[in-house]
Amino acid sequence: MVMRRYDEPIAVRSSEGDGASDPVEFLWRRRLWRVLDVETRWRETSDWWSKPGEDLLAESEVWRVIAAPGRAVAPGVYELAHPLGGEDWFLRAVVD
Repeated sequence: MVMRRYDEPIAVRSSEGDGASDPVEFLWRRRLWRVLDVETRWRETSDWWSKPGEDLLAESEVWRVIAAPGRAVAPGVYELAHPLGGEDWFLRAVVD
C-alpha cells in the first residue's frame, strides 16, 4: 500500500447523524467524489515538526473514506482532514 500526500483544500458536504458529521461527498480538482463508505476516523494533533509556529495543541479530525467520482471509475481510499473548530477541509492523502 502506498500513500500519496496532498494536503489540498477541498469542499465537503456532510450529513448529520448520530451526533457526528460524516462527509458524504467532496469536490477535489473540479471533480465531485461520492463517499461510499467511511472506513475509520480519528483525531490527531498538529504536525509540529513540519509546521513551525502553529498551535501545538490544535486538533484535526481525519476520515479515511472509500470514494469514487462515478460508476465508471473504481473507488479509491482517501483521507479527508478537518481542523476542529474550523470550517476548512483538506484532502490529506490518497492510498493506492
